[in-house]
Amino acid sequence: MDTKMYVTIGEAAKESGVSPKMIRYYESVGLISKAARSNAGYRYYTQNDIQAVCFIRHAREFGFALNDIARLIRLRQQQDGPSAEVKKIVVKHVDALRQRIAELEVICRTLERLAELCKGDAGHECPILHELGEPSHAARFPSAHRRVPQHATGCAVRSDLDLR
Repeated sequence: MDTKMYVTIGEAAKESGVSPKMIRYYESVGLISKAARSNAGYRYYTQNDIQAVCFIRHAREFGFALNDIARLIRLRQQQDGPSAEVKKIVVKHVDALRQRIAELEVICRTLERLAELCKGDAGHECPILHELGEPSHAARFPSAHRRVPQHATGCAVRSDLDLR
């Protein structure tokens, strides 16, 4: 194997902004192809592999689930007309984000109201603690536990479908 064409997992992680552990995970779930291996068993990655990891990272930054990312990757590799299917995935994701934003706005207003009601003194009575202890919390805020996408900068994805 000509290692000049390949980089180690550490170098791939540095270039893509994704940890080696996540690169191994993406490989294990089939989002990227199995890495080439040296005679000693070390993983080596190509620029195409790194670009795929960057694509995944950017899609995760936009909050896409792994199953949607897998679909986007397959569509990205197609030569003929994946645009309609890509748009369906994105529109569905936008709808979910708008729903999540609405839920977060309700949560924010509720917490603001509770903060106003709380005396913030040394007393034992606290409306915030009372509200957080209510069993109806999960029914009112069903996705309050979901991860909120974070923005990060990093590698460019060179493709027809740049998700940045």
